[in-house]
Amino acid sequence: MAFSEDFLQELASRNDIVDVVGSYVHLTKRSGSNLFGLCPFHSEKTPSFSVAPDKQIYHCFGCGKGGSVISFIMEIENLSFPDAVAFLARRAGMPMPEEEQDTASKKRARMLALNREAARFFHAALKEPSGQPAREYLARRQLTGKTVTNFGLGFAPDTWDSLTRAMKGLGYTEQELFDAGLVRHGKKGGVYDTFRNRLMFPVIDVRGNVIGFSGRILGDGEPKYMNSPETLVFSKSHNLFALNLAKKSKAGYILLAEGNVDVASLHQAGFDSAVASLGTSLTPEQARLLSRYTSEIVIAYDSDGAGQKASQRAIGLLEKLDLRVRVLRMEGAKDPDEYLKRFGADAFRNLLEASENHIDFRLASIRQKYDLAVDEQKVAFLREACDMVAALPDKIKREVYAMRLSETTGISVDAVKDQIAQIRKRKLRAAERQERRDQSRPVLQQQKRTGIRYDNPRSAAAEEGVVRLLCQEPELFQRIEPPDAEWFSSPELKHLYALLLDCMQRGAPVSLAAMSEQLSPEEMNLLTGVIQESDDSSQRSKALADYIQIIRDEAFRRTNEDLREAARLYKKRKAYGDKV
Repeated sequence: MAFSEDFLQELASRNDIVDVVGSYVHLTKRSGSNLFGLCPFHSEKTPSFSVAPDKQIYHCFGCGKGGSVISFIMEIENLSFPDAVAFLARRAGMPMPEEEQDTASKKRARMLALNREAARFFHAALKEPSGQPAREYLARRQLTGKTVTNFGLGFAPDTWDSLTRAMKGLGYTEQELFDAGLVRHGKKGGVYDTFRNRLMFPVIDVRGNVIGFSGRILGDGEPKYMNSPETLVFSKSHNLFALNLAKKSKAGYILLAEGNVDVASLHQAGFDSAVASLGTSLTPEQARLLSRYTSEIVIAYDSDGAGQKASQRAIGLLEKLDLRVRVLRMEGAKDPDEYLKRFGADAFRNLLEASENHIDFRLASIRQKYDLAVDEQKVAFLREACDMVAALPDKIKREVYAMRLSETTGISVDAVKDQIAQIRKRKLRAAERQERRDQSRPVLQQQKRTGIRYDNPRSAAAEEGVVRLLCQEPELFQRIEPPDAEWFSSPELKHLYALLLDCMQRGAPVSLAAMSEQLSPEEMNLLTGVIQESDDSSQRSKALADYIQIIRDEAFRRTNEDLREAARLYKKRKAYGDKV
């Protein structure tokens, strides 16, 4: 869908980037006119995500992502360009232009409608006579009719094509069903239903769209849980079961469980902030998604070895996002559902109040690995524990846990503190060395962050300078003959330069929002990274002349090399008697 520049500029002006980004990222640290916060697109402890109110752009100096307010919504909400525009238009109360949706947007809308109809089919099937096995399972798990309705639970009949026939009756094709992951292709042709004889849990995103399904087997068979495959609207690593409900909770924290039934049981018992990952360990994308809705996570994973291992992994991801993390220890039950049935909601509430912070949990987990009555194991325990404590950014916490380790092992607190200090010093030195290496290779780092490779770094650095000055001070180009775009060695910088030059020559303002549809994500990341750098404002005319000279010289050198190569090939072919 093509939008006019005027519409996109108006859209951007009504959706101030600070307000939009600020609803997802806590922006506090200032550097000049810029705001900083923790990047929502990669894990970090030190804020490197910058928002420039004057330029209406964002840029992360860590991962390299950047762009306009439209780019931000595309990235963080996983939307196409037209859908991001529609999202921001609704936010600002702006009417959309009367144009047809593009093909991708229509396909996405069609798939969401199909998923909604499939969810209705499964929910209705639960009440049919064939749904008796699912109703019996729900009764055994003590899930009420109200819970079934709240979660939209359903039943996939134990047949090959019940859903297929029903959806075809509504006008959907086999290809659409396959694209949505609702059917699979048979070996002898045709299709069959993906989900059969399963209790169905629709996966609903935070906007209320049914984006996929998770089905639990009701009889024998594997896998126990089956999720929708990756589709145009569903990515299990980017979504969480029941977050659409948990985001409305007033609890002040989010309960992170392992299974869908655990989540349903917790909500039924009054713990309405429970969510679960979809058949996988918590992913970095899911951790960042959680950080948008809370500052505190309580991990309620299974008490077995696999659950404890998953807890350790989740802690590592969540603590990088500056979230407060607590961990439940459930004695006498393997998971929240069993604990609630055995001890009741009040006992679980007491368990929540007594839950330990993630540091205590991790130290206790390390402690279980060693016999402190054996000197060698005591030393090994201290080394591992000190390594964990040394990574804590808060000095007071390091002091507290140093004393705790001293009490646990009988080793003097000074010796423990010295060990922690030495380890921390090594960690900081390693981080500083890495930072110096990164800073010493700015052009290479730009390539690494954006995924764009420069064949000629010298020319590309000058090309970046021209692009930057064209954004910052286009008047400079009105007093000179602009360099020829064909001189540029980088196709991406050439494209950026051509678009910006066109804006200048038409007298149109440079608007990254208006350019969002014309640039790939990599080009947008590159452009914002280039804009964020600065040239001496008093020397910009000279800098521009120097940049153009370098670009011209490098283009001339490449042309000569091409001519020499052509001449070499000509002579070689003549020597072998080939026709030229």
